[in-house]
Formats: sequence, C-alpha cells, structure tokens
Amino acid sequence: MLVQLAVGGELPADARDELQQLAEAAGATVVGFLGGSRVSPDPKYFIGTGKADELKALVAAGEAELAIVDHALSPAQERNLERLLECRVVDRSGLILDIFAQRARSFEGKLQVELAQLRHLSTRLVRGWTHLERQKGGIGLRGPGETQLETDRRLLGKRIAVLRERLARIEVQRGQGRRARERHEVPTVALVGYTNVGKSTLFNRLTDAGVLQADQLFATLDPTLRRLQLPGGQDAVLADTVGFISQLPHELVAAFRATLEETRSADLLLHVVDANPLERARHIRDVETVLAEIGADEVPRIMVYNKIDALPEPPGGPAPRLDRDASGRVERVWISAVTGAGLDLLTAAIAERLQTGSIRQRLLLGPEDGALRAWLFRNATIEHDCPTELGGWEMEVSMPQARWCRVQGASDRMSCRIRAIAEPAHTAEPAHTADPAEPRAADLVR
Repeated sequence: MLVQLAVGGELPADARDELQQLAEAAGATVVGFLGGSRVSPDPKYFIGTGKADELKALVAAGEAELAIVDHALSPAQERNLERLLECRVVDRSGLILDIFAQRARSFEGKLQVELAQLRHLSTRLVRGWTHLERQKGGIGLRGPGETQLETDRRLLGKRIAVLRERLARIEVQRGQGRRARERHEVPTVALVGYTNVGKSTLFNRLTDAGVLQADQLFATLDPTLRRLQLPGGQDAVLADTVGFISQLPHELVAAFRATLEETRSADLLLHVVDANPLERARHIRDVETVLAEIGADEVPRIMVYNKIDALPEPPGGPAPRLDRDASGRVERVWISAVTGAGLDLLTAAIAERLQTGSIRQRLLLGPEDGALRAWLFRNATIEHDCPTELGGWEMEVSMPQARWCRVQGASDRMSCRIRAIAEPAHTAEPAHTADPAEPRAADLVR
C-alpha cells in the first residue's frame, strides 16, 4: 500500500509514478494508493489520525503486508503506524536503502550500503526489545547489567567502525588511482544525473563497456571507469556514477562519499537530463542540490539532454544540436543515447571543453596560502618551488588546461585576498612582476 501526501504544498506531477517505480524496483506488488494533503506533519502518525484510520481500512481490504510512506518518518511515527496497521511500515529512506542493498554487486558497494543501513537502523532500535531486558528488580536481582538495547547499540557501533575502516582503505586506493591519472595528465569526465535518465546507456555507447542498462530506477550502483577516445586522438577517463533522486537519504550520501569523490575530482561533468520537459527543472534542481552537498558544484559541466527520440514533436524527436552560451562556450548538447544521434556532437564538445594540452604558470603565493600550495602539490606538477623573504612561495607549476580552467572558475571566495598578496600596492620594488598574458594567483582558490 503506497502512501503519499502533499505536505505544505503541491506534489510534482510525476511523484506518484516515481513512488510506484521505486516500490516495483524493490520487488513489491502495489495493491492500492492513499493520497491527500496536510499543512504540516502529524507528530504521532505523520499522515494524521483520520488518514491513518483510512489507511488501516485500505490495508485490511487489500490484504497488504507492507505500507510504504513516501516521506521520512521518525522512529516513533513508524512504530505507531505499525502498531495501528498491524503490518510493516517503510519510509522513503528505508525503501531506497533496500533497493541499494539488492543492486549492490561490488565489495565496495556492499560495504557502503551496509554502512548506510546500519546508520539508519541505529535510530530504530527501540522497537520490541523491552521483553529482553536483563535488568530486573527484586532481592538478589539488582546489580550491574546490560539491556538488550544497549547490547545492540554496542554491537552496531563496532560494526559501523569496522565498515568505516574498510571504506577508508578503499578510499585511499581510489585516491592513488586518481593521483596516478593526474600525474599522467589524463582528464576525468563523470556522468551525473537523476536516476533512470540514460547514463548507463550513454556510457555504453561512448565506451562499449557493456554495463547493465535497464529502464528502472537505480539499475546501476557501482561506479565504472573506462577509457574514452575523443576526436583528435585525445584520451580521457569516463566515469559512470550512481543516479540521484529527490530526498536522497543522508546515510547514502555519507556512505557513498568515497564513490562520489570521482565526481568531485572530475575535470568535467556531463549532467545527463531527460529531455522531456515535464519535470526536467525539478530533476536538475535535485541533482544540483546533491552536487553542492558533496562539494562538486564548482566543477565545469555540460548539460546533456538525452532521449530526444522520445519527444512527441516533431515526429521522431528534434534533430541533435549543440547550444552555446553568450561567450561561445558549449553549454548544452541534445542527443539520443538509444539511437546514437548526436554522439559525435557530444564527443566534440567534450574535447573542446577539456583542451587537454598542458600549460605552465608562474605564481607568487603569500604566507596565508598554505592550503592553496597543498592543493597545487596534489593536482599539479611542481616545476619550481622556492620560499620568498616575506614568508610565501614562488612556484612554477604545470597542469592540464581543463584543471586550470576549473580552478579559475572557483576563485571568487579568495581572489581579493590573494590578489592583495600577489600584487603589493605602492611598493618601490614589487616582489613579482607578472607577464600581462599570464594568469595570476588571484585565479586560484583551493
């Protein structure tokens, strides 16, 4: 039985279809639906007493064994609904976690899902454990002891610590691979987007990887990296990442942080969007929210509007095209991953935005720019590094053009302070004379 309320506003047009697809992706058979609206959530049942009684009647009539609520429930609300309905109740976070648990295939993916599930479960250990209490009153029975709930929390904490340690080792290995690619100046392109927009289909079209592609939510969880050959003989690494969704559980974002690091460290993002305009704006907004949460909102990107073959007008969909912004930079590409239409435009746009040639820059950093210097050591080749009399550093670095452009685009927060250090005002002997055509340290941020 599916439950979905509009709380404090209106639901998106495709919200009900998305909930049903999530339930079917988890292996459930939908027997009924309960909708409605509320100004604010009810503290006891979330859906209110009247709706809870209506839901109880629907569950009994449909002989439902599970109620799926398309909202985040507190442990108390979940427990109260289970007692009233006399069946299992799962909220949106629990449903998505269950889908991830079924789809995880790699060792890393299974560890990440288990960690997310244990974090979610740690807030829900209060149900049904009081009958296992080992602390009792009475003569000869008082004394130190441990309740079953305390035992579970202790065992849960130990298992979470083990999983974090294993994932930390995997994250170190991933970091070594990224640094090796950076040393060889191989740019990384990451596919991001809402779930079921065709990322895996596009990935297979571009790389012949043969990863699983299906018309269902979260068909692919484990990240895959393959070589991408671009026009002009350029090479790049293409990464297929997990799809995003609205109200993505925070436990998943935290557990998949090592995997999502591939997105944050990429030189270019291909934001794949379903070209159907019905809920396109909402999907873009949800993806941008997750990207900002993981710190990837400043990475350059190209919007890839996929599935143009499914658009009704004109018949067969519009022709593939490439849109540019006011400065002439590629901004959007319209393609169809199923038919292959427009893939040549996409690869040409990727090659144009990457510009994989290496450039060399001479920079003057002040004593407050230690974090910036550390970033340069991680992401660039240091040709020359010499301390200055003022406590800063004079550096000569080389890095791919795409990485330099990425740094330039992220310079707003610190540019004034660095410019004041790099260009001392009214000094008889400037510490550094920059070539007019040379980018300054003011263009760097991290």
